[in-house]
Amino acid sequence: MNLFDPYNLGGAQLSNRIVMAPMTRARNPDLIANEQTALYYAQRATAGLIITEGATISPEAQAAIMVPGIWSEEQVAGWSRVTRAVHDAGGRIFAQLWHAGRMSHSSLQPDGGAPVSASAVSVAPGPMNTAFVLLEDGTPGMVAPTPPRPLTTEEVARLVQDFARAASNARTAGFDGVELHGATGYIFEQFLNPHVNVRTDAYGGSIEKRALFTLDVVDAVAARIGTDRIGIRLSPRSTTGDMPDYPENDDTQRYLARELGKRGIAYLHFHDVGYNQDSGVPALSDDLLRELKAGFGGAVMLAGALTKERATELIEHGLIDLAAFGQPYIANPDLVERFRQGIPLATPDRNTYYGGDEHGYTDYPRALSLE
Repeated sequence: MNLFDPYNLGGAQLSNRIVMAPMTRARNPDLIANEQTALYYAQRATAGLIITEGATISPEAQAAIMVPGIWSEEQVAGWSRVTRAVHDAGGRIFAQLWHAGRMSHSSLQPDGGAPVSASAVSVAPGPMNTAFVLLEDGTPGMVAPTPPRPLTTEEVARLVQDFARAASNARTAGFDGVELHGATGYIFEQFLNPHVNVRTDAYGGSIEKRALFTLDVVDAVAARIGTDRIGIRLSPRSTTGDMPDYPENDDTQRYLARELGKRGIAYLHFHDVGYNQDSGVPALSDDLLRELKAGFGGAVMLAGALTKERATELIEHGLIDLAAFGQPYIANPDLVERFRQGIPLATPDRNTYYGGDEHGYTDYPRALSLE
């Protein structure tokens, strides 16, 4: 097994095991994917699978301006341009479905209200604990999230259906499947983490109760589009988004892996936010990764500062099935070809990660065009 072997993912034949990881790029002021969005993804369609930037499932789900949503007919039509372009280029593409929960700001919320979360637990101040908004002077910038209000039990049921509707919209738009964004401090983790979820109803308390929201969403989405078209992204031991560590963290991941395995979803996508190439020490240890893979029993994907060499090693040792690359795909639309031929990677310009025009978005050249 190696990076360039084809892979059957829930019946979808991938040309290789290299995945383009989801990355917010904030290039859509009207919240609708456009021709530039389609070009961006089509340029990268040699990936075995593309997972889009997080597509917000409703107006209340937003944590950033200029991010395309997937709740309206116009947004579905916009994403249809993207899926057609990727499929015409021979690629496969999943839509990542995103709800930010408490990582939002009142300026992004309907009628300027408070963001929603599992409980009324505010985000602690920090340079990474921010929402991307229009500032008072009209320029984009980062601000502290607005303190959230807790969802009622009835509202949780409504939110579950918001995800199901978004998944159905994704299929209408031509996506091959969807990935639930259950990582890095957003709504799913806000239910999973006992420091953030202090509910006393069916969705709070034990591991099983805190995981119920996640499983309810998976079941509702499966009823709309089938289990084999669903992936979920998780970030074990991550503290991103003011998610304090807790003693049951690993047990929570083990429980989720087993329950998701029973449901037969297409894949688990682990985001190792702690991996450091210099130290080589992951937040998600190989032992835990092996255990979670065995508990799940299906395809496992990993992202987090991967190199070609580390990804190859993990695949060869059977720890993962698919390797996801984020930032390398920004400046290297031909990442698969560069890996295959040993061509050095281009370095992306961090100043163009969010917002702007085609510069730093669709103007990175392929290696062969440099000759």
